[in-house]
Amino acid sequence: MDIVLQLLGENPMALFALLFVGLALASVFYTVRIVPQQMAFVIERLGKYHRTLDAGLHVIIPFVDVVRFRHSLKEIVLDIPPQVCITRDNVQVSVDGILFFRVVDPPKASYGVNNYSMAIIQLAQTTLRSEIGKLDLDRTFEGREKINTAVIMAVEMATDPWGVKVLRYEIKSITPPREILDAMEKQMRAEREKRAKVLESEGDRDSKINRADGIKQETIKASEADRQKRINEAEGQASAILAVAGATADGIKRIAESLNSEGGTNAARLRVAEEYIKQFGELAKKTNTMIVPANTADISAMMSTALSVFDGVKRSKQDPLS
Repeated sequence: MDIVLQLLGENPMALFALLFVGLALASVFYTVRIVPQQMAFVIERLGKYHRTLDAGLHVIIPFVDVVRFRHSLKEIVLDIPPQVCITRDNVQVSVDGILFFRVVDPPKASYGVNNYSMAIIQLAQTTLRSEIGKLDLDRTFEGREKINTAVIMAVEMATDPWGVKVLRYEIKSITPPREILDAMEKQMRAEREKRAKVLESEGDRDSKINRADGIKQETIKASEADRQKRINEAEGQASAILAVAGATADGIKRIAESLNSEGGTNAARLRVAEEYIKQFGELAKKTNTMIVPANTADISAMMSTALSVFDGVKRSKQDPLS
């Protein structure tokens, strides 16, 4: 140091050169400002807002212009601390969340509020308590989307004068007290058992209905089959009766034709006599006790009686009007 002072004392021009270099460096330091990407510098001139510097190289007036605030334009993540909220059915729950926002107007963010991060956290917590108080405990779990939207709208309206835009808010967890969790678990278990019993009863009911329908269809099909069977049997019997009647009619017709032919009467008399004797003999074989006509010994008289009946039938056929 002594050597430098001695050199400066011996050479005044060196002193002036050194002072000039120092002033040049100081002017460069206070005059040139390089703003990084996604950053914004707020410049005050003589204590009053002058302009905002974007990313790049800028020149300011030393000792007159001052960089008062530096803001990041990137998306900022705020962790909302857990807080106790009371639901509409008077249950205390611990709720925490996370909020995403971004500075869109650096001058407003500089002069609109003292600490916008703290202000956003407080506003989000108060809005969250208000929204949780409007819902029952059961609805808080399924209404997260609604709560998130309400918090975003409330915070966005309040932060607009601060030059901050809230992008989204998400609830991380909702934690009820332990006894409430136990009660909810019992309720869910009871609901599951109830649904299981309901499903079992519905399955049993459907099974009984299906079995009843099956029995009904089976009975209907069986009755239709029996009906068709009876119809077929009746038709068969009718056809058989008609066939027998037709055959009998043909036989009688042929017998009548034979009787009217030559020698037919004598053949019929012979046939009647043979059948009479045959049947009378069969009657004697079947029983030891038998009631017989008084004139059994008179075979010719019995034959005359049978043949007289035959002749009467023959005459009635030949003369229908008599």
